[in-house]
Amino acid sequence: MSLDWMPALDRPDLLAPPVERAVRDMAGEIRGEVRVAEIDPELADTAAFCERYGVALDESANCVIVAGRRGGETRYAAVMVSATTRADVNGVIRRHLDVRKASFAPHQDAVNLTGMEYGGITPLGVPDDWPVLVDEAVAAAPYVVIGSGLRRSKLAVSGATLAGLKTAEVLRLAN
Repeated sequence: MSLDWMPALDRPDLLAPPVERAVRDMAGEIRGEVRVAEIDPELADTAAFCERYGVALDESANCVIVAGRRGGETRYAAVMVSATTRADVNGVIRRHLDVRKASFAPHQDAVNLTGMEYGGITPLGVPDDWPVLVDEAVAAAPYVVIGSGLRRSKLAVSGATLAGLKTAEVLRLAN
């Protein structure tokens, strides 16, 4: 089954509200490069999505929300890694956030803080004070398929677009 990609703002119904705002706020040329496709929400998880829609795992990237605490303060980050790798949460990411221990944010916290559906969380539209940590392999990709903020659609964006987000930092995040 193939995907019917179109400019993201042609189908705002396929974007979570914070994602739509983030795409609208992008410069015109970049905004037009963000594409969206509707999918079966039951197939939003990466492996099932890739198998059903014929997208290679290395063309897909996952966004995970990481939380760490330091001095009573919780620090969050949106972390983008290729679907074929694992994020080094308690190494590179923990040190980058300058926290004692880092872990994946609790499911409900990730949903409440981002305004997105679990399984569709994306770095576009996360809170402005969060760093978006982009693995160097994702940043170098001509395009990657990522969440749209909703389980019923996916975005296709260039790695350069992700690396160019306002709070993005490109690092070697995979272990």
